[in-house]
Amino acid sequence: MFRERAKRVLLSSAEETIEKIKKAVDEGNYYGAQQMYKSFSARYIAAERYLDTLNILQSGACLQLENGQVTCGAELAVLFVEALVKGKFPYDDDTVDRIRKIYKKFPRMPVPQHLDLGDDDDIQRLQEALGAAKMRVEGCSSFLKAAIKWSIEYGAHRNGSPELHDMLADYIYSESPEVEMTRVSYHFVRGKNPKKFASTLVNFMGKCYPGEDDLAIARAVLMYLSLGNLRDANILMDEVKKQVQSGEIDFPRTELMQLTNYLLQTLQRDALPLFNMLRQRYKSTIDREPVFNEFLDEIAEKFYGVQRRNPMQGMFGDIFKMMAG
Repeated sequence: MFRERAKRVLLSSAEETIEKIKKAVDEGNYYGAQQMYKSFSARYIAAERYLDTLNILQSGACLQLENGQVTCGAELAVLFVEALVKGKFPYDDDTVDRIRKIYKKFPRMPVPQHLDLGDDDDIQRLQEALGAAKMRVEGCSSFLKAAIKWSIEYGAHRNGSPELHDMLADYIYSESPEVEMTRVSYHFVRGKNPKKFASTLVNFMGKCYPGEDDLAIARAVLMYLSLGNLRDANILMDEVKKQVQSGEIDFPRTELMQLTNYLLQTLQRDALPLFNMLRQRYKSTIDREPVFNEFLDEIAEKFYGVQRRNPMQGMFGDIFKMMAG
């Protein structure tokens, strides 16, 4: 007991520790500073000075990221979340704001454009830029997924903090070398900003391959509906149509879009027979993406109380969630 008390007394204030390590960062000794951040935070954790630990790790993550040290910054960001868990900090606006401040320090860097792919130097530049982008997305994703898990355990909605899901969706979309709309959609539908999601979809429609635009819209709507969220599904669809009209992109006129529109209208009333008729009528269209049938089963359960007969059903959804994560 005496030894533990002595350890607490010997530790400097968080402010002094932060200033001490900052000097190493300012001198460009990023590796040395990283070891100091990890060492000191472990000592403060051992002394149960959790708030001081958060202050040190937040400062460290932000400083390293500001200086382009993404791997170091992401590692400290994850340690920040681990400290939240160890200190049993509740999910609240103040803590989400601290997470947001770290998130905003993750760099956003466009991939070089107009390169000569016949030039070895340009190819090297492109490969390095793509590798750096992948590293940024992986680092930010690890941080925010850990934060979402913390939020579930300490007071947020069972799907996790909507604000954190929106952050992750936005970063994955803007920074991934290859757009993964499945992952982006997975997080946006658990967020609280369907209009931002709509803007992202419209942007994607302007650069995707033919036939991917209606799949992306339908997937987004069905994801919302599978969570029982008819309101945001309608907001998303209305906003996509509105933004497309004001731009230079055509809204897809396909059977899949017909089905999606009819489905949104059908779910506003008690019309299970019509719902089943739509599934039968558009079966070949639904089969374009195997997971759509899984979503429709979940929608039938959420809106009409239809219980699944096959215990194996739901496996597709579990696999999908693993892929999205």
